[in-house]
Amino acid sequence: MKKVGLLILCALSLMNCQGKTVQSKLEKKPNIVVIMVDDMGYSDIGCYGGEIPTPHIDKLAENGLRFTQFYNTARCCPTRASLMTGLYPHQTGIGHMTNSPKGDQYSSWGTEGYIGYLNRNCVTVAEVLKESGYHTYMAGKWHLGYHQQDRWPMQRGFEKFYGTIAGATSFFKPQGKRPVTLMNEHQPAPDSGYYTTDAFTDYAIRFIEEQEDENPFFLYLAYTAPHWPLHAKEEDIKKFVGKYMHGWDKVREDRLAKQNKLGLWEHDIPLSPRDKRVRPWSEVDDQQKVRSDYRMAVYAAMVHCMDYNVGRVVELLEQRGELDNTLILFLSDNGGCAEMYHEFGSKPDSMINNPNYSGAVSYGIGWANASNTPFHEYKVKTYEGGISTPFIAHWPNEMKGQAGKITHHSNYLIDVMPTLLEVSGAEYPETFHGGKVIHSLEGQSMMPTFKGQTIDEHEYMFWEHQNNCAIRYGDRKAVKRLSDKEWELYDLSSDRAEQFNLADQHSELVKHLNDKWKEWAHSHKVFPKKVKQ
Repeated sequence: MKKVGLLILCALSLMNCQGKTVQSKLEKKPNIVVIMVDDMGYSDIGCYGGEIPTPHIDKLAENGLRFTQFYNTARCCPTRASLMTGLYPHQTGIGHMTNSPKGDQYSSWGTEGYIGYLNRNCVTVAEVLKESGYHTYMAGKWHLGYHQQDRWPMQRGFEKFYGTIAGATSFFKPQGKRPVTLMNEHQPAPDSGYYTTDAFTDYAIRFIEEQEDENPFFLYLAYTAPHWPLHAKEEDIKKFVGKYMHGWDKVREDRLAKQNKLGLWEHDIPLSPRDKRVRPWSEVDDQQKVRSDYRMAVYAAMVHCMDYNVGRVVELLEQRGELDNTLILFLSDNGGCAEMYHEFGSKPDSMINNPNYSGAVSYGIGWANASNTPFHEYKVKTYEGGISTPFIAHWPNEMKGQAGKITHHSNYLIDVMPTLLEVSGAEYPETFHGGKVIHSLEGQSMMPTFKGQTIDEHEYMFWEHQNNCAIRYGDRKAVKRLSDKEWELYDLSSDRAEQFNLADQHSELVKHLNDKWKEWAHSHKVFPKKVKQ
């Protein structure tokens, strides 16, 4: 009898232990993966109208939620600052650009909002989630502080890092003042066969696989693709050479038609006019068409490679049985890039795929115009072409019923931090970094939208970058250069491509928006000394 009783107790104990194990797995906080790509236009991926094969990202959209009105801050550094902190970039110290290998003087404009690196009155997502028991990993582009090591990822909450501290690098041979860095150590120039997009993914996967406990993790995977320089693997380029001989005009038309078919717009949107600096494709000579086709083929190859690397991360999560309990966010840091503002791109063709070059060899305004279909303008500007981003949220456990849906709710980067706080249960601190007072959060959680619930949108949305200003109030959006006296005004409900300036018809509204923008600018450290008020 004693043996039977002992067996029963052991069985009950085992059942209890198993129950606790099951319960602990059910109650495990979700993993979080944020994937940011660099200088990719609104329409470059398939699920936003593009012809470039991006099946893995498209699958995230098919099983997740797509946003048609999600906004960035028009450029890489301020976007990353806002994404990481939930604040406007000027509050973090990166109102313009981060410091670079050129030195602190490149980005420091002498005021608090323009010091060129993340200040200590803000906390990063990694710092907050780490305090809540998350492992925090980063692979890819940091670009939030360069010269001093206390500005680097591992000094701002990440426990493991592999990537580039600076911005643009060679994809094949990061070296010199733009190397790749592992943890806190710069690495020597890699051997042949190296490609950053693959390497960033390799380390992201490695960090996850090396984790020994069952705690949740936060992965920030920040690809440099498809930012210049035009560097792609030959096997990928071959897939696209010749596919763009029909030119940018046809690509724009086809992408808009696909967007309409996908249901991205609440009503048909007319295509914005071709950039005035770009000729109709029919007027381009045959030799130049071949050269331009090749540039776009390299760009498409960069996007395609990024996509199949996203697929590698998703496959890992599936193999580990963690995909359903992982929130994946995918977005681009700004609109398509027209630098260096030449019809066919900058630098000679010989610089394409030069492993020793990390400068601005690009695909040109004609293709950037196509990348941002149906909008006009580009990276740096605060028109829709500069600040609109494809944004996908994928989380099977918590987004049931949302698979494949499209939302027209307007959000922007300051909403990511509040969302991740709600998802993780982490608390945002009032003080951090040895007692420094932390700026209050500016955004709102997107979780209700993730679950198909209706919530109030931001009453006002604000932008400023490099003297490009914008304010959105409901469906009305005003845009101008800081030095200009007059604002342009657009009704985004009927004119998302911003073709019809209504400012003269609504002078009182324009005055109201001007006053509101100035009020925000003065309270959020926006004005640099270089600009007279």
